[in-house]
Amino acid sequence: MRIEDKSLLKTEAYIDGKWVSKESTFAVSNPFDGTLIAQISDCNQEDTEKAIEAAHKAFKVWNGFTANKRSKILQAWNTLILENANDLAHILTVEQGKPLAEALGEIKYGASYIEWFAEEAKRVYGDVIPGQSTKNRITVIKQPVGIVGAITPWNFPSAMITRKIAPALAAGCTVVVKPSEYTPLSALALAVLADRAGFPPGVINIVPTMDAASVGQTLTSHPKVKKISFTGSTRVGKLILKQSADQVKKVTLELGGNAPFIVFADADIDAAVEGCFASKFRNGGQTCVCTNRIFLHESIHDAFLEKFALKVESIKTGNGLDTDVHIGPMINEGAIEKDLQLINDATQKGAKIITGGDRKEGLFIEPTVICDLDSNMDIYSSEIFGPIAAIYKFNSEAEVIQKANDTNYGLASYFYGRDYALIWRVAEALEYGMVGINTGVMSTVTAPFGGVKESGFGREGSKYGIDEYLNIKYMCWGGVE
Repeated sequence: MRIEDKSLLKTEAYIDGKWVSKESTFAVSNPFDGTLIAQISDCNQEDTEKAIEAAHKAFKVWNGFTANKRSKILQAWNTLILENANDLAHILTVEQGKPLAEALGEIKYGASYIEWFAEEAKRVYGDVIPGQSTKNRITVIKQPVGIVGAITPWNFPSAMITRKIAPALAAGCTVVVKPSEYTPLSALALAVLADRAGFPPGVINIVPTMDAASVGQTLTSHPKVKKISFTGSTRVGKLILKQSADQVKKVTLELGGNAPFIVFADADIDAAVEGCFASKFRNGGQTCVCTNRIFLHESIHDAFLEKFALKVESIKTGNGLDTDVHIGPMINEGAIEKDLQLINDATQKGAKIITGGDRKEGLFIEPTVICDLDSNMDIYSSEIFGPIAAIYKFNSEAEVIQKANDTNYGLASYFYGRDYALIWRVAEALEYGMVGINTGVMSTVTAPFGGVKESGFGREGSKYGIDEYLNIKYMCWGGVE
């Protein structure tokens, strides 16, 4: 691997400030060509329990620091990440597949959460509330929930970690992170830099594993873990919620999506094409906020489709380390098979492929545009998670709102239009936690990221993000008069 700082490439678990080597290991391979990158220590329930105990011991130390001291350590971590951004991006591309420029963007995006919450650490304010009588005074303080278990996905192996643990650390919590078995190297590289930044032992722990079910069960069932933050599929999220319910843990879930992208008759077509392209094909379509269903008003359907298809045909797939590649490989064979099944089901039921539609050598599907779709096809209700643009036609505002909301998911949604009254009506009517209006990209540290319905609950980022890691304590003072 071509990185300047070879010490960033770690293969051991990181527990209680130490690198822990295990006899049992699992392989991490490059999804582009299948070559072996590294053998990673495979943690089990016992290792996870050790990490939890380390986090429990460290909690008293870390929470005892002033907010300003925690902030300075977080700021040092942010600086180190930015200084090593090129190496971190290279590691990310090799293990996950996305183009290097996109990986570098993720590293900087992830670091922005550390910078933001380093500042928010100093702004965890309480309240003084007028008492119910002259004899009483009421104060409110906020305190860290305790140990946080963070379970992160493979599609954003760096940013999903920082987005979760930066606010937790800022609040005074300690963390145990289980990264995806496909992309543990990015998590471990972050731990190297966290160690250099000066976090006390046990504040951050990384437990890579192939046995996600066992480690996840340990985190959700251990009485010393007070909070779980999970990003992943709705199916697994529901299981984590059930497991956490026995101890009534605080839980944040960022789950699947089925994002609509609506283009109304008065929209700027060229801008809508650009926005849809950016939303649909970022990370090869492998994000939970990617456009999933593209609804085009019948009056602009053909014009949009012609311009959009030409742009999709220009996409180059290949090795993410090559400078002219737009989309890297999909993560595994299962992802390929799922998307090919969606295409086959749709075409068998009458859908038409405009461009793409076939598998390429390796873990690649041709960037695809498919139209003449309807709600009877599997693709309508499934999260695609791949480079497939699914096109639908509509003829009224009421119709498209009904179709856009016709899903169990409620994460991201997008629409393009110019009529300000329509914009207000549609934005309010869409049953989603996030609405992009005349934009196809809206993820930013300054805004609350999260969904409704079966896309989960809780928010990450913004001033609201740190609240997920705090408990409110009300203190009633009597006998003041």
